[in-house]
Amino acid sequence: QVQLVESGGGLVQAGGSLRLSCVDSGRTFSSGAMGWFRQAPGEEREFVAAISWDGSSTDYADSVKGRFTISRDNAKNTMYLQMNSLKPEDTALYYCAARHGTYLYTTPEKYDYWGQGTQVTVSS
Repeated sequence: QVQLVESGGGLVQAGGSLRLSCVDSGRTFSSGAMGWFRQAPGEEREFVAAISWDGSSTDYADSVKGRFTISRDNAKNTMYLQMNSLKPEDTALYYCAARHGTYLYTTPEKYDYWGQGTQVTVSS
């Protein structure tokens, strides 16, 4: 059973950096695609980034391209999101997600497992 736990969120000034981590505490790290999504208050959950099971393929939302980097270490059952040049509009609850399949979907409905989220707040 995949059990995802995010960490690494916090309060940072605009222009700063954070690195989010997502650990599969169930020790059955998905062999499928994984992704990061975020949800701001009053907004729908939106796609941030996705990565293939072996890390060879990635996809990013236009709003984070060039600033965020997704990666995974299957030996550690961990996925990461390095976030640089943060902006106030990046403020949201960030979720990691995993799916059984290998396609890098950008829609949350295609993902089978979710963490509880970690809050990222960027002050101006």
